Amino acid sequence: MSLAGSVMTPAVSACPACVIAPAAADLARVAPKARIMLSLPAAHCAECIRTVEKALERVEGVISARLNLTLKRVSVEAGPEIRPEALIAVLKTAGYEAHELDPGLLSATETDRQGRDLLMRMGVAFFSMMNVMLLSVAVWSGAEGATRDLFHWVSGAIALPTVAFASQPFFISAWAALKAGRLGMDFPISLAILLACAISIFETLQSGPHAYFDAAVMLTFFLLVGRYLDHRSRALARSAAQELAALEVPRAIVLEQGGEHLRPIAEVQSGDLVLVRPGGRMPVDGLVISGASELDRSLLTGETLPVAVAPGAMVSAGEVNLTGPLTLRVTAAGKDSSLHRMADLVAVAEAAKTRYTSLAERAAHAYSSIVHVLAAAAFTGWLIWSGGDLRLSVNIMAAVLIITCPCALGLAVPAVLTSASGRLFRKGLLIKDGTALERLATVDTVVFDKTGTLTMGRPEALDFDSQPLQAQEIAFALASGSSHPLAMALAQQARARGLSPAPLSHVREVPGYGIEGMWQGQRLRLGRAAWCGAEPGAQTATWLAIGEAAPFCFTFADALRPGAEALVAALKADGRQVVLLSGDTPVAVEALAARLQITDWAAAVLPAEKSARIEALKAAGAQVLMVGDGLNDTAALAAAQVSISPASALDAARSASDIVLLGQDLSPVADALRISRQSSRRIVENFRISALYNIIAVPLALFGLATPLAAALAMSLSSVTVSLNALRLK
Repeated sequence: MSLAGSVMTPAVSACPACVIAPAAADLARVAPKARIMLSLPAAHCAECIRTVEKALERVEGVISARLNLTLKRVSVEAGPEIRPEALIAVLKTAGYEAHELDPGLLSATETDRQGRDLLMRMGVAFFSMMNVMLLSVAVWSGAEGATRDLFHWVSGAIALPTVAFASQPFFISAWAALKAGRLGMDFPISLAILLACAISIFETLQSGPHAYFDAAVMLTFFLLVGRYLDHRSRALARSAAQELAALEVPRAIVLEQGGEHLRPIAEVQSGDLVLVRPGGRMPVDGLVISGASELDRSLLTGETLPVAVAPGAMVSAGEVNLTGPLTLRVTAAGKDSSLHRMADLVAVAEAAKTRYTSLAERAAHAYSSIVHVLAAAAFTGWLIWSGGDLRLSVNIMAAVLIITCPCALGLAVPAVLTSASGRLFRKGLLIKDGTALERLATVDTVVFDKTGTLTMGRPEALDFDSQPLQAQEIAFALASGSSHPLAMALAQQARARGLSPAPLSHVREVPGYGIEGMWQGQRLRLGRAAWCGAEPGAQTATWLAIGEAAPFCFTFADALRPGAEALVAALKADGRQVVLLSGDTPVAVEALAARLQITDWAAAVLPAEKSARIEALKAAGAQVLMVGDGLNDTAALAAAQVSISPASALDAARSASDIVLLGQDLSPVADALRISRQSSRRIVENFRISALYNIIAVPLALFGLATPLAAALAMSLSSVTVSLNALRLK
């Protein structure tokens, strides 16, 4: 065979993987993988998994796709050339709406390191527990002497490393508390586990008939089960704001040097120009510089209808651009965006101290001290009573240490507040102050501002549909040529009803009077009453004159905010007093009060008078909720026991309020009042559960009727019960 032939002939490896490994490594170096995360709100069944994954895996460059049906997210491993927009288009073709998520931010909410660590330790403890139990069966069956001692030593060889590894969450927490000069809740647990091990080693060294290695491992296992279930309960109650933070787009198209450059969001700064194409999510907060489109804000505010935007409009990170390309000037990006600020506000609110929180902390602190006194008393008492039986006395002391741990008491309040704030956030209410729920539960009087709060601050024609169709079409044609608020309202209502404008000629706007034109040889006018040949009335109105015929009147009122009527009705049905205080004219305020059936109202109220009225209500014993949006409401918002302002409110009003309403619909305010009462009930129930548990469990442990294992089960059960009771709010 020639030398050339020998060189060209490949050697055959016994391991096929070894042949392709170098090639795979080279491929990985030249084509690194990218992880793309997409949200699929419509995914709901096993068929969705198959359809979505197959559709994505057919895309050239996609390595793998996995859909998590619980989280409604698909994780895609792909080459760097694959763009999220391409995958979103593929899924849209397959019938699924998709939105890009930031994998880096999702790691904070998806990667549950603590949960996985607890689960791993729990698995190790369970495996060891079963093996030690098998060895214990031989001892229980009557093994004696050297055989029994051998089984005890083997059990210890399995149990002691297991306890040292699996009990670390308790040991680390207890040691940290000791170094800080206090006795935490995990100290009695750790002491009990160590005592069980120490007794077992002592019994084995003395060739005693009983060793409790099985009990030590079982105790560790059941304590870990309780800790894991508690962790999962708290994770389920975690605020939705963390999920919203992940909606921020990880990259943005920055316009610079005459071209488009894809930049990580961390490199985008205030003042940069960013392009957002149709179908894309807003990567930053910004001001629209050019372009017109509609935005989907449903994931942020719960609003189902698209919102039109044009140059001069402000947009927020996380909103979806629907129809046209937009160029934005960045006002905030990354951690400064509105999404992150909302998450921060909720985190602060959840950590705030309430009256119940302080009570629980004081009780838990005092109880932690009592635990050790009870344990010492139990040990001393049983040592005397049993005639010096050290093993029995230590066992009872360990049971007392475990069963009296005030974990349930410590969870009573935080678990409820976290569940409640998360639920309200999903309904479109951002709680800025953690004590707001506690104060909201006592509210019996609700004071409303009018313009911008109960109403939208824009006119709405009340009798548009009662006019002849021809008058509607002519009014539509004339109003389309004006930027006057009343004309714009008429045109908007006509478009909403699918009307076509009448064919007019010579249309022009007469400043201060209205709009005129010609139709079928007749002069048309839309505007002031006197200009159209009519008598002015008390209501806000515009008139339509067609030739010499009697003019038509379109009366207007401020458009109601969605949910306003339902909210007022619900408050009255619930027995709460409803008050309307407005700086508007008496005619307008009276009309709105009549429409909403509010009997207690006042018009032309100055800011100081609003605040004074709330102080008077408080002096009379009322618990007042103020709902307002304007600068003139700031003092009243601050004066009330608790306050709510819409997201559209002025910055000063939002700063003065305890809760921000993210969407336009007012109906979540009723939900907030209901959930706040439920929260107070759940907290009281949790205190009662904790008290009942201790009343029953502590005497059982003191009288020697509970083993350390039974104590671990009871303590874990009480903590999980409190957490599950809190989750009923969800």
